[in-house]
Amino acid sequence: MAANHTELSSSERPYQKGRGAQINPTSKYEAFVYDNTSDPEAEFPTEYIEVHPKTILNKVDSPDIGFSFSLNPYQGCEHGCVYCYARNTHPYWGYSAGMDFERKILIKKDAPKILAETIRKKSWKTVPLMLAGNTDIYQPAEKEYELTRQILEVCWKYRYPVGLITKNSMVLRDLDILQQLASEQLTHVSISLTTLQEDLRRMLEPRTASVTQRLRVIKELSAAGIPVNVMLAPIIPGLTDHEILPMAKAVSEAGAISIGYTLVRLNGDIGMIFEDWIRKALPDRADRVLNRIRDCRGGNLHEHRFHHRMRGEGEIAEMVKRQFKLAKQLYFEGQEWPQYNLDLHAQYKDGQLKLF
Repeated sequence: MAANHTELSSSERPYQKGRGAQINPTSKYEAFVYDNTSDPEAEFPTEYIEVHPKTILNKVDSPDIGFSFSLNPYQGCEHGCVYCYARNTHPYWGYSAGMDFERKILIKKDAPKILAETIRKKSWKTVPLMLAGNTDIYQPAEKEYELTRQILEVCWKYRYPVGLITKNSMVLRDLDILQQLASEQLTHVSISLTTLQEDLRRMLEPRTASVTQRLRVIKELSAAGIPVNVMLAPIIPGLTDHEILPMAKAVSEAGAISIGYTLVRLNGDIGMIFEDWIRKALPDRADRVLNRIRDCRGGNLHEHRFHHRMRGEGEIAEMVKRQFKLAKQLYFEGQEWPQYNLDLHAQYKDGQLKLF
C-alpha cells in the first residue's frame, strides 16, 4: 500500500511484544513509502542489507562526547531500544526511524578492511576509536557477520586503541582478544544499563541482554582485567530515575570501576515513537513520564543544544545530577580510569613491531 508522507493510524493496533517501536513514521527523504503495518497480526522479520560505504570512521565534533571518531559496522539495530537516538539516522538511508530501524539492518561488510587501510596511512594521527557510539556492535547480526570480531583483530594487529559500548552478552565471545588489547592498555569496555527491572527492560529494550546477563558480563570482563565503565543511560524521569543508586551499587559490586549517565532526549521522530510506545506499553504512567521529560527539556521532549542535551535542565534534572554524584561518592571513590596507550600504533603500522 503506497502512502505519500502519511503514517497509517496506529491507535487501534495492539502492543507488539518483542519490538520496541510500535509505529513506522515515514522517512522525510522519500516521496513514497510502502507501509505493510496495517495488519496488526503481520510478521516483520529482520532483513540484512549489505552496503558498501567508502569511509567507515565518523568524525565526532560534539563537545558532549568524549571521543573523536566512531566506527559503526551496522546501521539500524535489532535490539529495538525504543528511546534510541540513533533511530534518526535511518531516514537518511530511506527507511523509517520506527520499526524499520529494528528490522532493516545495513551491513558494512568492508568495515574491517577500510579501517585497516585508514589507520595504516602515514598521515593518520593515532586517536582512540569508539567501536559503536551509534548502533550496537554485538546485535544479532554480529553472530552471522563477525564484523566486530574482525575489527578488534585489526586493532590488535596494528595495536590501535579502541573502546566498545554494548548491551549484549555476546561481547564475552571476544574475551580473548579484549584481554590482549587490555594487556597493552588499548581497550576499555562500556556496558549500558537502563534499569534493574527485568519486566521493564523487556518492554523498553526488547532484544537486549537481560539485567542478570549484563551484570554477569561486567563481572567476567572485570575479572579478566578489562576496564569496565557502565553507562546508566538513558535515565528516564518518572520511570528509572529512582534506580540510580541501586544500579550504581549493583555494577560496582560486579566490578565496574566507572559510571556515567545521560538523561533521555527524544529528538526527531523518536518523540513520536516513544510517546506511542509508552501509551501502549505503560498507559497508566504515560502522562507522568512524558511531563517529567518535558520538565527537564524546557517544555519539550527534545533537546539539541550542546552542553544541555545530555543532562537536561530544571529541578528534576538537578535531582538526577545530585543522585549520580552521590552514587559515585558511595561506590566509586578512589577508582581511576586508565588512559589509552597511544604510542604502540606507530610501531605497528605495517602489522608487526618495527625495530629502531
